[in-house]
Amino acid sequence: MIMQPLAYRVRPKKLSEYVGQSHLVGEGKILLRMLAKNQLVSMIFVGNPGVGKTTLAKLLAGSLNWQFIELSAVQSGVKDIKLAVNKALESEKGTVLFLDEIHRFNKAQQDALLPHVENGTLVLIGATTENPFFAINNALLSRMTVLRLNALSLDDIKSLVQHALITDEILKEHQISMDSEVIEHLYHISDGDSRRVLNLIESMFIISDPKEKKYHFTVDLLKSVAGEYAHKMDKGGDYFYDQLSAFHKSVRGSDPDAAVFWLANMIESGADPFVIARRMLCIASEDIGNADPKALTIALDAWQSYERLGLPEGRLPLIQAAIYLAVAPKSNASYLAYKSVFKDLKAQTQIEVPYHLRNIEVAGSAQVRAQYKYPHDYPNAYVKQQYLPDGVLGGYYKPNNQGLEIKISEKLKRLR
Repeated sequence: MIMQPLAYRVRPKKLSEYVGQSHLVGEGKILLRMLAKNQLVSMIFVGNPGVGKTTLAKLLAGSLNWQFIELSAVQSGVKDIKLAVNKALESEKGTVLFLDEIHRFNKAQQDALLPHVENGTLVLIGATTENPFFAINNALLSRMTVLRLNALSLDDIKSLVQHALITDEILKEHQISMDSEVIEHLYHISDGDSRRVLNLIESMFIISDPKEKKYHFTVDLLKSVAGEYAHKMDKGGDYFYDQLSAFHKSVRGSDPDAAVFWLANMIESGADPFVIARRMLCIASEDIGNADPKALTIALDAWQSYERLGLPEGRLPLIQAAIYLAVAPKSNASYLAYKSVFKDLKAQTQIEVPYHLRNIEVAGSAQVRAQYKYPHDYPNAYVKQQYLPDGVLGGYYKPNNQGLEIKISEKLKRLR
């Protein structure tokens, strides 16, 4: 007889056994307060795999003794929604429709849910690993409450493992001990995924050689069942862009250690290095700018070097560039200049090019030449004249006191 997986066997039967998400199911928190009123609203559960989205939805329905219908957006369609609505209409109880991976429903399928959520025929609980504000259409989103489920903490994992050892029908028949470091390693290996934690516990149990029903789990044993651990990475999803954001902010914050850490983590997790290279090119202008113009060249060289080398050697120029950008002097003056110009552009209804700046071939060569002052004819190749349109005051570019912009600032002060 094939044994059911441990994660399935120890799935909590009541809310008091649920591990994690204390910000939602703790005393006085939103979900417990709803249950106290015998009510639920339609919700989106956002969180990584294994944080308990499906289990929590089942427990909420069970706490109210409501009908629970579970569908997966990967395998279901409008026909399945209609069947669920019919079941809800036939039931004298409330109905929770749990739709896993709701982000995979297209707009038409999501729209099919609208009237039934609107009139309360069913309470929809959708689960997604994606950003719901991008993945779910606004009409449906406006009728639902978005709740984020967090990865399990170290304490949560301790509670989860203890619960499994004590309550599981198979494990509780044996004496199982483990080194103190095992829980901490489980925490790091699992990325807060309860299912992965339980699968690893079960794998250690299966391959261990007991002595009189006594098992002892070590870190080496855990490593042997964990195999090669790949860091969590959803190449097109929120977690990747969170890491890319952390990398960008680390470079902006002049922390080369953090910059290399996030860059390495993304590459080792399978991220596209070209995406990282493009971001560094952006950083070189947005956050460094003319404080160190060479940063733009360094970033572009790193990109082109990676194109020629590929992996694994191509990591080196990317790392070198990341460190250079992190330690370079910082200035966002160019970025702020553009933003300031953009504000004025929105306010201007009509923009006329000053006559003396117009194209000679179009405006008439003699008149333009007579009014335009050619800077190279003057000392230091500079002469004061109007370059901005009438009514535009300028003052957009304000160099700071970093790197080359110190000299730029001094020059502009002299000229102005």
